[in-house]
Amino acid sequence: MAKVTPEIPALQELIIHGIQEKKGKEITLLDLTGIRDRVADYFVICQAESSTQVKAIADSIEEEVKQGLQERPFSVEGRENASWVLLDYGYVVAHIFQPQAREFYALEDLWNDAKREDIA
Repeated sequence: MAKVTPEIPALQELIIHGIQEKKGKEITLLDLTGIRDRVADYFVICQAESSTQVKAIADSIEEEVKQGLQERPFSVEGRENASWVLLDYGYVVAHIFQPQAREFYALEDLWNDAKREDIA
C-alpha cells in the first residue's frame, strides 16, 4: 500500500475546491491504493455540462493547486476537445467529463475495486 504524504490530502482538497468553484457536479473520489498495477493512487472525477465548463473547471483546478501547493500537473490531456480533460498530478489524477463521456468511459465501474467516496 502506498504511503500517504501530507501533500496528497491537500492536493485532493484543492482539486475538489477547484471543481466546486466552477459548479462541477457528481464529484467522486476513488482510492486506488489497494489495487495492484494502478495508474495513480487517487482519482477525483466530476461532471460538467459543456466543453466550456469542462475547460473552466480544469483551469480552476490548475489555479487552486498552483496557489495552494505551487504545483503544476505533469500532463494535461483532452483540453482541445474538452469532452474529457485529465489533469495528472502524479499520485492524484483529476478527470472532468461531459455526461456522455463519463457514461461511456465509466471509470467508477472500470475501477470498481477502489474505495469510493461521493462528495456532496
